[in-house]
Amino acid sequence: MSVHNDQIVSVLTRALQEVLSRGLNDPRVRGLLSVTKVKVSPDQAAATVWVSVLPAEHADLSMHGLKSAATHIRRQVGERVRIRRMPQLHFKLDQSIKREAGILHAIEEARRADAAKEEGAAPTERKIEDSDQ
Repeated sequence: MSVHNDQIVSVLTRALQEVLSRGLNDPRVRGLLSVTKVKVSPDQAAATVWVSVLPAEHADLSMHGLKSAATHIRRQVGERVRIRRMPQLHFKLDQSIKREAGILHAIEEARRADAAKEEGAAPTERKIEDSDQ
């Protein structure tokens, strides 16, 4: 990516987050929305915006609302950003936070299982050490 394209991505990300954090009048868009990634096409005609939605149960409805409000959001962002051509916005749900939470949960479960095994093994080791003396 070029430096110019990187700058556009950075400016768009900040402006999109600002617009989404101020809220939309669409009742479908609920929960905490975070812009996690923006990718602009080389000709800058389109931008794909990845959004995470918390809590997860609001994700489908919120994404539907965002897609319906894309033109309105584009206009709001265009008022905050000075670029030659404001790209069309395409919203996608970012599942990475959900995946990360699942991985962290699996790691925690593995730690608990290891701790339980160590607690079960520790008394036997002590008994062996005590009997050696």
